[in-house]
Amino acid sequence: MNTNFERTEEFALGLDENDSMAHFRERFYLPKEGIYMDGNSLGLLSKDAEASVLRVIDEFKTMGINGWMEGKPAWFTLSEELGKKMAALVGAKEDEVVVTASATINLHNLIATFFKPTASRNKIVIDELNFPSDKYAIESQLLLHNLNPKEHLIIVKSRDGRTILKEDVAAAMTDEVSLVLLPSVLYRSGQLMDIEYLTKEAHRKGIMIGFDCCHSVGAIPHKLSEWGVDFASWCNYKYLNNGPGGSGALYVNEKHFDKIPGLCGWWGYDKNTQFDMNLDFAPAKGAGAWQISTVNLFSTAPLEGSLNIFMEAGIENIRKKSLHQTSYMMYLIDNLISEEPYNFIIGNPREADQRGGHIALEHQTEAVRINEALKKRGVIPDFRYPNVIRLAPIALYTSYQDIWKVVQHLKEIMDYKEYENFDSSRGTVA
Repeated sequence: MNTNFERTEEFALGLDENDSMAHFRERFYLPKEGIYMDGNSLGLLSKDAEASVLRVIDEFKTMGINGWMEGKPAWFTLSEELGKKMAALVGAKEDEVVVTASATINLHNLIATFFKPTASRNKIVIDELNFPSDKYAIESQLLLHNLNPKEHLIIVKSRDGRTILKEDVAAAMTDEVSLVLLPSVLYRSGQLMDIEYLTKEAHRKGIMIGFDCCHSVGAIPHKLSEWGVDFASWCNYKYLNNGPGGSGALYVNEKHFDKIPGLCGWWGYDKNTQFDMNLDFAPAKGAGAWQISTVNLFSTAPLEGSLNIFMEAGIENIRKKSLHQTSYMMYLIDNLISEEPYNFIIGNPREADQRGGHIALEHQTEAVRINEALKKRGVIPDFRYPNVIRLAPIALYTSYQDIWKVVQHLKEIMDYKEYENFDSSRGTVA
């Protein structure tokens, strides 16, 4: 980790003055007062995304149904066009990605496609630190095959409560396993999984493997095609700033284009003949086949503008700045609030190749109340029960001065015991 940092605000301001990506900040709607540190949960609206939505609304207003073919771009193929752009962010071929539905619905479709249990191979491997929705989806898919999740779901345990060892996942890949589903980044600790290694191990043992990339796409470069990942699903409202509940996306490796989607729908039909209304399903020639229902225009439109920013900035540049910003935040935490009487702990991996885009700040006794005190001061963090305050410096719109101020807020909250003014029960939406 880079330790050539200093503790002063002047140093933070100097970093901002020399930041070649600082101008992107002007393209986003930032809180008028306060600091936004929750872009790993819900990214902020960009002016580019707003313009895309307003354009689509205007097209709807002036064109009506003609917008399907006369919109700019045409609504009819918007999902595929955005998928082509997004492919560059995840290291995929243009026809391997499509924007559609939401992360868990896409996950259901992909599991239904790739989980084909046999008498000898009928188990699925997950990890115990993954986002719970993935486990819910897997369990329901097992039940659809009349398989008992208690017997057919293998859950890899964490040794420290924060991370998952790749060797433990590989050891769970026995000859009874048909499918492995893992997160690219653990949502609590921010651990970045070794996707390449895990994919090689799965394929060496004849197992299909997919990834939930919700906490990595838009923050970390991927090489899904090169690594041979079978499938992946993700939302676009975190680092990709598509708005609350905005349309998600999925990836299917081209070697599986001959498969029929597990959940077919008319929007996955071959676009050239879709309106022939043939009763026999003819899937699109690519990941587009895994679409189910008509594209949600108003939930997809923001992504067009957002992706334009990502294409301009470059995912490698975004990752480089993200690593530098999280290194800087860890430096300040280590040097200002890690010892008595503050006692903050960094729960995410420190190695650059093992961490995602957020800092998992732990406090063993007062995390809930500290989180509330931060919000009172105008800092918008993210809390994960029981003791993790997630702080996400976003390369496109978080300044180094923001980072410095957040750590100062934490220090003062402890110095003045401001957390004592709050209840220890967390809110409904953390």
